Parts: sequence; structure tokens; C-alpha cells
Amino acid sequence: MAKTDWKAEAKNLKKKVRKLKDRVTEAVSGAASGALNEVAAVVHKAAHPVSPLAPASFPALPVIRGAEFASIGAGIKYRNRKDVMLVRLAPGTVMAGAFTRSTTRSGCVRDCEAKLALKAAPGNGAAIIVNSGNSNAFTGKIGDKAVADVTGAVAKALGIPATRVFSSSTGVIGEPLPAEKITAVIGDLTEGLTEAAIEGAAQAIMTTDTFPKGATATIEGEGGPIHIAGIAKGSGMIAPDMATMLVYIFTDAKISQAGLQKLVSRHVDDSFNSITVDSDTSTSDTLLVAATGQSEAAPLKGAVLKAFDAALAQVMQDLALQVVRDGEGATKLIEVRVSGAATDADAAKVAFAIANSPLVKTAVAGEDPNWGRIVMAVGKSGAQAERDRLTIRFGDILVAEKGWKSPGYSEDAGASYMKGQELVIDVGLGMGRARRTVWTCDLTDRYVAINADYRS
Repeated sequence: MAKTDWKAEAKNLKKKVRKLKDRVTEAVSGAASGALNEVAAVVHKAAHPVSPLAPASFPALPVIRGAEFASIGAGIKYRNRKDVMLVRLAPGTVMAGAFTRSTTRSGCVRDCEAKLALKAAPGNGAAIIVNSGNSNAFTGKIGDKAVADVTGAVAKALGIPATRVFSSSTGVIGEPLPAEKITAVIGDLTEGLTEAAIEGAAQAIMTTDTFPKGATATIEGEGGPIHIAGIAKGSGMIAPDMATMLVYIFTDAKISQAGLQKLVSRHVDDSFNSITVDSDTSTSDTLLVAATGQSEAAPLKGAVLKAFDAALAQVMQDLALQVVRDGEGATKLIEVRVSGAATDADAAKVAFAIANSPLVKTAVAGEDPNWGRIVMAVGKSGAQAERDRLTIRFGDILVAEKGWKSPGYSEDAGASYMKGQELVIDVGLGMGRARRTVWTCDLTDRYVAINADYRS
């Protein structure tokens, strides 16, 4: 039998394979490119699943007359996704806001604070420009120059003073912002401005968020309806010290700047200052509220003002809770209710001690009704508390009272309750009348995975 020349045979086979590969590539190059993009999208989706606590869909937000939106991909960090959004606000718009009190807050935050303090006449209108992927925080004078370059370019494109352009950046800390990538797309953003593009703006400000966040309310004013529409981003580094991550709320109401600021400041503590995901306060937290005054309704006063106040509070709390629902790796929403505290400060201490405790949050993630960890959190909080006055409930289930486990409590009942997606931990201190409610989420291995390679 003749001896086979395996080297020659392998060489011939390689040639045939190469020819077949060339023919296939030539025939389906366009389709292959599309298929690769589809595969990449599927892989990305599998690696970044939408939070199980997410709303069913993005809400239908009303058009806010006098507010136009545009968004685009500038390639600041992410590929094939929007990462810059622009809002143009009509002449007559008044602005209010709140910002992080972090001592390492970003250049954008400091710039916004300074501009709001000017209380400039709103005749020239205003603008908001936001990028994701880079927070421009702790970047020294280079970061300050980037803010000036971006806001200056927007001012020039829209024909308004730079003092009326507010900017925000969110993402990695300590890396210079590639301002040139943002200024390069301002022309396209300006051309794309439309009142109907607010959902795209919500998508552009996302970082580790798994869904865009929006909320709305409408009230009847004297002479016509008054609309409110808000968007937000936030998923990790959530323990606000005035507001939360990035939040932008728009209304067509007629109201003074001082009046709007008063309402915003009134509701910050019960909304954005009552959430925590991981106890870490961002360097970039920004809340901006714009009132364009374009509604046909009369200026806010009396009963209409009260209705608007309640509606604004509802929108702020809705957005705040959506941030917690999108907590990095979250599978459960936890409402912590504290009552019977000696002071408001004590109520807050206990609520946040429970909500920020890794031991409490991991127990919830494991569906373990480990109420001893709640006892621990109360004790470490620094608030006035006495063992025999303390009560602990999971929802309506009385777990502990009079210094020990309640006689009627069963571990099976507690374990069954912990299987739910939305849980209430209720603590009564029996020391006074002060109370506080805060919201948090569980702590899972997914949180570790997201944050272990956040910069990669």
C-alpha cells in the first residue's frame, strides 16, 4: 500500500479551506457584519441583564413645551450607544436644583452651583448638556477647562450666555474628560433637537443602569393642563447627600425661580435623600429642575400650587425609587420604616444603619430572615434605643418584641416573606414620635462583579 504524504495532504486541505473561506466571506460579508453585531448585542444583553425590579416599560412622557431634546453617541467610553444628551430650554425658563455636598465633587457640579447662585434673568433661555462614561471629577484645572469648553461650545451653538448652560458628567472618576469628543457632536445635537426625544436623552445618561428611568404627572391649572416629566440615571454609588446621581425634571408651569427652588428643596429629603444602594455618595450628584412657563395655565397659586407641589413630590419619589430598583445586582426592593424615635436625627440614623448594613442586605439576598442583623444595626446606629421597647416586623409579621423573639413568630413565616421581591422592614423604637422611611436593595454577587471591573 502506498505511503500517504500527510504534509502534502494537509497543505492541499488548507488551500481548499482558505478558498472556501474567501468565497463565503465575499458572499456574505454584509450579512456576516450584521450577524456579528447581533451576536455582540446578545452577548452584551446577557452580561447586563435588566433588573428584575424594573418597570414594565419606559413611561409615555408628555411633551413639555419649551423643552427640546437630542442625544448622540460620541464614543467617550462606550461603543455603539448614546452617551451625550442636550436639552434646549425656551426663553423665560427658570432653573432650580440641588447637588452633592461631597468635598471631591466634580467641576460640573461646582459650575452648576455657581450658575444657579447667580439667579440670572431667564430671558435668554437655558441649556443642559450631559455625558456618560466619564465623571470629570478630581481632574484639576484640566477638568475645569473641559467644563468651560463644553458649556461655551453649547452657548455659541444655541446663541445663549454660557452662564445659562448647565453641564453634568457621570462615569469613571479621575480621568480627563475628552471634551473635544463632545464639542465635535454639538452641531449634530443642535440639529436634532425636538420636543419628542426625551426617552433618548434618558438612555444617553445611563452608565451601569439596566433601564432608562422616567416619571410624569399632570395637573389641571387655571386655563389649561400643567405637565411634569423627569428622567434620571443611577445604579451604583448611591447614598445621596442632597439629591441623587443625575436627575432632570421639566415642567411647563409658570413659577418664579425662588418658588421653584423652595418646592425642590422641600422634597429632596423625602425622595432622593431617602435612598441608598451601597452607602457611597457620588462626586457628581445633580438634580436640575426647569420650568419653561409655556403652559396655557395661569401662574401657580392657591390650590393649583398645592396640587403642583404634590405632583412634583410624586415625580421625585418615583424617580428615586427607580434608582433603587436598578441598584447594581439588585433582586429585591427593601423599604425600611423606623418609628418611635426620640428625634428625627435618631430615626434617620437607625433607618440608614439598617439600609446600609452589608449583613442585612446579604441576608435579604439569600432570603434569610436573620432578624438578629437588624438588632445589630439598631444597636450600632448611635440612636437612643432600649432592648425591651424595640419591635421588629417583616411586613405585618411581628418578629421581635419586649427584648426577644415574639412568641407567635415562626422562622418558616419569616423565610416565606423573604421570598418576595418588595419587602418592608419595620422597626419601632418606642422612644418618641419621630419617624423616617428609606429605601434600599439587597446586596448580591452581581454587585461585586459589576464593580470589580467597572473601568475595563
